[in-house]
Amino acid sequence: MKFNEAIRKAAKNIGTAFPMIVGILILISLFNTLVPHSMYRYLFRGSVFDPVIGAILGSVVAGNPVTSYIISGNLLKQGISLLTVTAFLTAWVTVGVLQLPAEIQLLGKKFALIRNLSAFILSLLVAFLTVIGIGLL
Repeated sequence: MKFNEAIRKAAKNIGTAFPMIVGILILISLFNTLVPHSMYRYLFRGSVFDPVIGAILGSVVAGNPVTSYIISGNLLKQGISLLTVTAFLTAWVTVGVLQLPAEIQLLGKKFALIRNLSAFILSLLVAFLTVIGIGLL
């Protein structure tokens, strides 16, 4: 009895969230298509703030881990530091500004905001630890 009720509630929640999820996926695809990857070189000029700019940009752009190998290779070839690329990619995969409305609806405002803020801060920490671990900083 409880199992059937749980299945019904889950199906209802998925049905409610589905249009928003599709809209967010379309928005992410449009953003990734309209912003050329060559523009990133203009954003990152070798300053101390590049990792923070990278994490902010990664938080907004959003993406999946599979394409991160291609993007990171291109960014590194353009002369962008490993620290900045790591911060960008970590935030790109873990922080979701565009997905935030759906996450708030599904998981609650407080949880979604805390999760995204902690993922943003941790993306910077992971970037620094990665570069320190490799011995480049």
